[in-house]
Amino acid sequence: MHRFCSHSPPISSPFLCFSPVFPLFPSFTSTTTMVVLAHGELEQISLPVVHKPTNFFSDVPVIDLSDPESKARLIGACEELGFFKVTNHGIPMELMAKLEDEALRFFSLPQVEKELSASSPGPFGYGSKKIGGNGDLGWVEYILLEITSKPISHSSLSFLKEPSASLFCSVLNEYITAVRKLACEVLELMAESLKIQPKNVFSKLVTDSESDSMLRLNHYPPCPHLQGLDCGLTGFGEHTDPQIISLLRSNNTSGLEISLRDGSWVSVPPDQSSFFINVGDSLQVLTNGRFRSVKHRVLANSAQSRVSMIYFGGPSPRERLAPLPLLIEEGKQSLYREFTWCEYKRSAYKTRLSDNRLGQFEM
Repeated sequence: MHRFCSHSPPISSPFLCFSPVFPLFPSFTSTTTMVVLAHGELEQISLPVVHKPTNFFSDVPVIDLSDPESKARLIGACEELGFFKVTNHGIPMELMAKLEDEALRFFSLPQVEKELSASSPGPFGYGSKKIGGNGDLGWVEYILLEITSKPISHSSLSFLKEPSASLFCSVLNEYITAVRKLACEVLELMAESLKIQPKNVFSKLVTDSESDSMLRLNHYPPCPHLQGLDCGLTGFGEHTDPQIISLLRSNNTSGLEISLRDGSWVSVPPDQSSFFINVGDSLQVLTNGRFRSVKHRVLANSAQSRVSMIYFGGPSPRERLAPLPLLIEEGKQSLYREFTWCEYKRSAYKTRLSDNRLGQFEM
């Protein structure tokens, strides 16, 4: 079992504790933390501490799917921010709450049990603090699930095959079906707003039987050491999403931030009944840069845990991505060379979170 520093206050799912040798100071650069591993070894890791925005961003575009006039704001939201909130989306609050409950039930298990039952040699399964394989770290633990045409119980993760996980699997399958349908609805609204045909030009990429889509359940434990300080510990570092579209739903704990065009960071007010939509890198390419892939990050909360569930809608590995001819304005050229999703994904996995992944594909 994991041992935890005696001076650390309890948190809902502790896997990090601050070193008494390297205490946390609000230097707004970085701090050194210490992880106590299963075999008693000590490993030092550095997590960045950053300034927190003082106020919530009040100008997040809201797209009410029941209001035709609201939909007219969709293009502006994708062009200016690459980010918006969707309301009246048709996914029951009860379903979202069930998935959150099941996720928290898993994250509350002993650390060794989570690692033994849900870890896998590939990118999927359970992970904590290490994000990817290139040195990115965060105050987060997560489950990353591959979405295929088969029910989630066919996953390679052993714990999902256990009878005790039947409710978790059932809720996951229902949620994935609902959120994928919502993703398609939003993507088709985008196509209609851009006046391009067929209207499924984007949505067919995520409904393809070989679509490379994922669901990520993130848990950011509270970080009491930051209480009273105007700084935040990185939960998930700044990045853009490589896929076509991402649909995020979280509990009512703050932490999500997006970067505006001027490079400033703003805090997004949480809303557990709505979905936040991110334009992904692939959609930026398909629209020849007209839609903006939003850079975002998550900061740990000092008092409350944050739970988020993110659906990433991606194309099939063989899908060739390039700006749609109809979206290359007269007199303009393509900003990106053609590449396959497999090629881009392979390249992205070699980079750090904050790297400009699209740079090497620009013309």
